[in-house]
Amino acid sequence: MTGEGDARARLLEELSAVSRRYMASYALFNQAVADRLGLHPTDLQCLNLLTLEGGPVTTGRIAELTGLTTGSATRLVDRLERAGYVVRERDAGDRRRVLVATVPEKSAEFGRMWERLSGGWSALFDDLDDAELALIIGHMRRTVEFSGEQIARLRADKA
Repeated sequence: MTGEGDARARLLEELSAVSRRYMASYALFNQAVADRLGLHPTDLQCLNLLTLEGGPVTTGRIAELTGLTTGSATRLVDRLERAGYVVRERDAGDRRRVLVATVPEKSAEFGRMWERLSGGWSALFDDLDDAELALIIGHMRRTVEFSGEQIARLRADKA
């Protein structure tokens, strides 16, 4: 049993190191893309999340998506609006509510850039079967949930 425990400990140690490299490489990639577009990295990821929402959202929803305070989310929307990526519009159903909508032309430009950069991305999975892909998807979903919990914990902890 000790051999199995040692092997697992080594694998977990390797997973920790690879995860740290993975997160750092993604953060640096995100910074490079943001620099290319003239955006802050958080603004870039907000734009990314907005394109996944399927329609206009409130600033409060943006705060939920990003883990930012509503004040910070408002400033983020201000920056995206100045850069031409989003517009504010009145909610047709409730004129008191203001929604944030992506600008289709800018979203298309953003999408084209992602397509150019991700040309070989799907090839990374060519040698995996459906069960392995499902395992990766499950891991990513758990990681997104875990990260959201940790973001909330960090923001709530003023220490």
